[in-house]
Amino acid sequence: MNMYKTIDLFAGIGGIRLGFEMTNRTQNIFSVEMDKYACQTYEANFGDNPLGDVTKIKVNDLDNFDILLAGFPCQAFSIAGRRLGFEDTRGTLFFDVARIIKHKRPKAFLLENVKGLVNHKGGKTLETILRVLENDLNYKVSVKVLNAKNYGLPQNRERIYIVGFEDENVDFKFPEYVGDQQTLRHIIEEKEVSSKYYLSDTYLQTLKAHRERHETKGNGFGYQILSYDGISNAVVVGGMGRERNLIIDDRLSDFTPKTRIKGEINKESVRSLTPREWARLQGFPDTFEIPVSDTQAYKQFGNSVAVNVIHHIAKEMISALDKAEGKQCRLKPALVI
Repeated sequence: MNMYKTIDLFAGIGGIRLGFEMTNRTQNIFSVEMDKYACQTYEANFGDNPLGDVTKIKVNDLDNFDILLAGFPCQAFSIAGRRLGFEDTRGTLFFDVARIIKHKRPKAFLLENVKGLVNHKGGKTLETILRVLENDLNYKVSVKVLNAKNYGLPQNRERIYIVGFEDENVDFKFPEYVGDQQTLRHIIEEKEVSSKYYLSDTYLQTLKAHRERHETKGNGFGYQILSYDGISNAVVVGGMGRERNLIIDDRLSDFTPKTRIKGEINKESVRSLTPREWARLQGFPDTFEIPVSDTQAYKQFGNSVAVNVIHHIAKEMISALDKAEGKQCRLKPALVI
């Protein structure tokens, strides 16, 4: 079978790479990531220590590759009075993605970003990106917002995916809803977890008071306790990523605090999801190593991608490339947790 070579830009902890490698059809040859802690996790799981700065990449030093992968940051472009093209992206990190595509001409690319990119700067940011990819770089581009909850993960997480092919005859379609909706029961730890994941009674009362203040104003803002038979809200970086994804877990037997807290551990059995549970919500297998602190782990998984979604997209991309090249291959099925 033909192996497709990939490069992994803004790699984070390697979620996009993992989704592609689960097909057994790709080999990653180059990675880039700035965050040193993310690099630790990436190296622990893939054996590669990513290069630090995408802006320092010299395209002539890059080996040829087939598919570019990038979960690039969303940045505003300077578009006033300009032609909304390649030059308008200078000074942004997307410019470096486009620069590499322009000079290396990969067969395909996958770009991932937050759903907010659709309306960022009144839609001008996405308009510029697509104009560069389609008009300046001459790729056949497909764009779609997909939700992780439709691809075997119990998380309400919408992200935009941009797929491009150099060959205009490639027939690509985004993966359809795959069903088999999972619930939180599928990702909850089987054994009792440490008391450090349980909220203090002081903090829980603060969250309750905060939500009550907003409810009196007619706002729906505040902490949320999830049902085991439901799904989570999107796991994101910051306090609300955890506060909107609390559960009741009455299995705690040792109420001795493991960290410094104000007050005592709450007696209502309210706790945060653990980093491993966050990893499962994102589709990372339990074999995925977490060599960093909990603080860094929450940040890394909150910033990462839904691996199941990536894997389904990867299968469709590889199938489309195979068909275009007259090569039909059976792909490994998607990970189900």
